Amino acid sequence: MATRAKDLAKRSTKYYVEEALYKRLFRRGSTPQAVREEVDGFLGSRKRAFKWEVGVCVRRLRRQELYRPALKLTEVMSRRGMNPTVGDQAIRLDLVAKSRGIAAAEKYFMDLPETSKTHLTYGALLNCYCKDLMVEKALALMEKMRELNFAFTAMSYNSFMTLYTKVNQPEKVPGIIQAMKADDVSPDVYTYNVWMRSLAARQDISGVERVIEEMARDGRVAPDWTTYSNLASIYVDAGLTEKAEAALKALEKRNTGNDLEAYQFLITLYGRTKNLVEVHRVWRSLKRNNPRKANMSYLNMIQVLANLKDLPAAEACFKEWEARYIRPPKTKATDAVTTEASKLGEESTTNASNNDSDVKGTKEKGTEELDLKHPKYDIRVANALIKAYISEGMLDKAIALKKRAKMRGGRLNAKTWEIFMEHYLKEGDLKNAHWCADRAIKKGHSSGRIWVPPRDVTETLMGYFEKKKDVDGAEQFVEVLKKVQKDLGTVVFEALVRTYAAAGKKFPGMRHRLKIENVEVGEETSKLVDSICVD
Repeated sequence: MATRAKDLAKRSTKYYVEEALYKRLFRRGSTPQAVREEVDGFLGSRKRAFKWEVGVCVRRLRRQELYRPALKLTEVMSRRGMNPTVGDQAIRLDLVAKSRGIAAAEKYFMDLPETSKTHLTYGALLNCYCKDLMVEKALALMEKMRELNFAFTAMSYNSFMTLYTKVNQPEKVPGIIQAMKADDVSPDVYTYNVWMRSLAARQDISGVERVIEEMARDGRVAPDWTTYSNLASIYVDAGLTEKAEAALKALEKRNTGNDLEAYQFLITLYGRTKNLVEVHRVWRSLKRNNPRKANMSYLNMIQVLANLKDLPAAEACFKEWEARYIRPPKTKATDAVTTEASKLGEESTTNASNNDSDVKGTKEKGTEELDLKHPKYDIRVANALIKAYISEGMLDKAIALKKRAKMRGGRLNAKTWEIFMEHYLKEGDLKNAHWCADRAIKKGHSSGRIWVPPRDVTETLMGYFEKKKDVDGAEQFVEVLKKVQKDLGTVVFEALVRTYAAAGKKFPGMRHRLKIENVEVGEETSKLVDSICVD
């Protein structure tokens, strides 16, 4: 590591990126848009970077589930002469599958030179099949790997175990374990962890405990903190609180490296046991041993506190996050924000129509004077508290926090609007529910993280337009849906036809339109189509 640091310090900034690439890409935080812009900026600069730097960045991007920027980085750097190893190609195959689909991943695999078709790339493709629950293709590929003697690591068997667990066939997992033993393939800790989860899915708690005992007898594989977090989660689900807390204590003992993720699991699982005292104790340990806490730590803690109905503590946690990561403005500006938030709350309770303008994000007088925006504002943290407020019936506070987050630099995302949409649907306020759904779709589309409303929501909102006889509103909503959904189906188009009929409007081209959209409507709707197609 010291050698790498020296290499970075000595390289020419004329040809190479000025700082370590992983610092450059995440200097504005880890939000998808910020990282995507930094990746584009680096690639557009034509500056070079060391190969190991690119590898570090790709690993981090994958951990953050930023697959498209990671794929773009690897592809562009490869075109610029950075020769990939077979391991790099296996990673890229996985990124192609996640970004462009299985068909694109298969093509990438077929186009690889024969020397690159090793257990690594075969294993990566098998893992893609298993993740996409493509059982037949996975079985065929596994047979091919056995013929080539490529199925000699636990990874391939682990993929199958995960597949059977996901397709609700956990009873097939013990057979995979027996096949591993017959093929003389040693299980790893992931094998044992998946085995435990498959037994838990069959409510076989004694079987789970036998797996732990077999791990101890084997001696070659030591349980890790994931093993004990799985065990604790299994006990919680089974209602065995004492055993769950014993597993959590064992997890704490094994977290000698003060792993941040392990702390977050502890907080989540203690929250599920309703042990608020332990939640706060672990949070204090996390803060003491990890002074540079990630946004995710605060997000997780706020969610747990909200689930335990400790809203004052959740608010205090949010304020601590803002003070620590979103540099507090000067006193005058802070007072202005506080006053603004209280004004918003007062105005929204004064009259119901103000909720419309609040939800739509109308700027209140004077907010433009506040220059409080922060480029690293993680909207997910604010979303957690917004959801908590709404769950407790505090809509005014949720609206005020949404506005405050936006003023401070938070980019409202699809989830923000989905939270408000769900509230308005529950309240039967379909006008505002539609507005929020519209904003959620557009925000998701513009950010590259597509958000599609659930089928029942789409059906409800199309019914709203039908009841109002609002053809224009229905057509506009259909156009928005088409940006994120290729096939809208009968749910949308039958409702659209009924809306035209209810409004008494003619559309001579409706039957042709349904044919183009490949939609077959029912008998009743077909009669309505006949009526609206008449000139």
